[in-house]
Amino acid sequence: MSSNWTMKALTGAMLLASAGMVAAATVPAGVKLHETQELVRNNGSEPETLDAALATGVPANNVIRDMFEGLAAADQNGKIVPGVAESWKQMDPLTWVFKLRKNAKWSNGDAVTAEDFIYSMRRFVDPATASKYASTYGVFLLNAKEIIEGKKPVTELGVKAVDAYTLEIKTPFPVGFLPEVVSNPQLAPLHKATIEKFGKDWTRPANMVNNGAFSLKDWQVNSKIILVKNPAYWDAKNVQLTKLTYLSVEDGNADVKLYESGENDWVYQLPPGTFDKYKAQYPKEIRNTDMLGLRYYSLNSADPALKDIRVRKALSMALDRDILAQRVTADGQTPAYGVIVKGTSGADVTSYDWAKWPADKRIAEAKKLLKEANLPAGTKLKFSYNTSDYHKKMAIFAASEWKTKLGLDVELEAMEFKVLIKKRTDKDYQIARNGWIADYNDATTWLTLVQCDSDQNYHNSCNRKASALIDEGNQSMDPAKRKTLLTQAAKMIMEDYPIIPLLQYTVPRLVKPYVGGYSTTNALDRYRGKDLYIIKH
Repeated sequence: MSSNWTMKALTGAMLLASAGMVAAATVPAGVKLHETQELVRNNGSEPETLDAALATGVPANNVIRDMFEGLAAADQNGKIVPGVAESWKQMDPLTWVFKLRKNAKWSNGDAVTAEDFIYSMRRFVDPATASKYASTYGVFLLNAKEIIEGKKPVTELGVKAVDAYTLEIKTPFPVGFLPEVVSNPQLAPLHKATIEKFGKDWTRPANMVNNGAFSLKDWQVNSKIILVKNPAYWDAKNVQLTKLTYLSVEDGNADVKLYESGENDWVYQLPPGTFDKYKAQYPKEIRNTDMLGLRYYSLNSADPALKDIRVRKALSMALDRDILAQRVTADGQTPAYGVIVKGTSGADVTSYDWAKWPADKRIAEAKKLLKEANLPAGTKLKFSYNTSDYHKKMAIFAASEWKTKLGLDVELEAMEFKVLIKKRTDKDYQIARNGWIADYNDATTWLTLVQCDSDQNYHNSCNRKASALIDEGNQSMDPAKRKTLLTQAAKMIMEDYPIIPLLQYTVPRLVKPYVGGYSTTNALDRYRGKDLYIIKH
């Protein structure tokens, strides 16, 4: 390790720590606020849990992010800003120190200390918690992998309280983007006494003690979650909203109807094929942001019908992403042929050679592959997706492509989002709708979907050579070498066809013009209630 690298890293880390010192919810000069600061936004689905350690879906994380604040946070522009930590420094390639603000409080008035983070992070990686996200973030904490595998006790996790308001985090390899990682709610602090007192019921409104800008007032399952401003929050004076309601409406058309009737200020996502219509109808209310997100289908490589790589390859080749993007979703998304999306740091976008072939050549090759794999026409496959017009239209399109081009019969199976999540994690499916929005901007957020031993890899697929390249890349302190190795690993894994990449996300939605603080430069689509406000209208 050269001292030049260390100085560069330290300078970058210190700049990052001081870059966002100004608290959010800054109302521009001249903007008059409405007397009622209440916002209703649709969240797309019912959250499967409000326990950050157990949350995997975007809807759950959206709500938890408003109730629990980590060491760092992402503002409405997607920029990493201080959270409970007012500053941080990378002391050496494997050591970070976070200084906590002394006015951070729990909703019951207790001080938030370094011990709260240690408790939360240990609980998160503890095999007894059984978090489906543990290795996703645990990979960045020293000894977490061994703890998750039951090889070391949780007390060996690389987190230490230097004092009540100073937290030291050790990483197993250089992680220059650790502040982005710790902005995720899975690594936010938890109130130990509350969890020990109530057990799994600690997330109920009457029991929950939290440290974020909003507290849980009411949770009506499959209907709504109501949050109210937390007066104990350290930055409460800059939080404008007094009430924030999350709806759990999965039907895109019902979502728009609620918006048009004034019962919803924020559509989760427009139904497929309606973008141009609503853009013409509500030109000042349409929002569409390019995202670090990937729509894809998971393939269960252990399933008898899909275990042959030639079958999985044929299924991917047969799907015309251009038609899917232009005619089915029709909302500005771009075709994807790899697990890494455009705009990602730390690796290049990869693609398949056949992606540039004319359609007839691709179909001929796909048919040939199925014949070689001895998969006869008329073979039945089951496709699982969560109830939503959007996913249904995409699924119908995929089933039609596989039927008309390859002669395969696909049975479509719709279910609640939380049921789909369980099916995927239990690996109890053949083909399943899936999607991933980056947790931080680095290639590893994508590789976690497909690499060996990752708890986000639901595909029964594992390429040990590629995983070794990822490990080698992560250990390297040469960014160019790391990028080459991670790109090579991504390409190698995708040649095994564990997933079918489809489209890079955009977020087409309607947002009322009086919702202030909404930014269209947020590639992670994370909007905290503390950054939003209602303009007089």
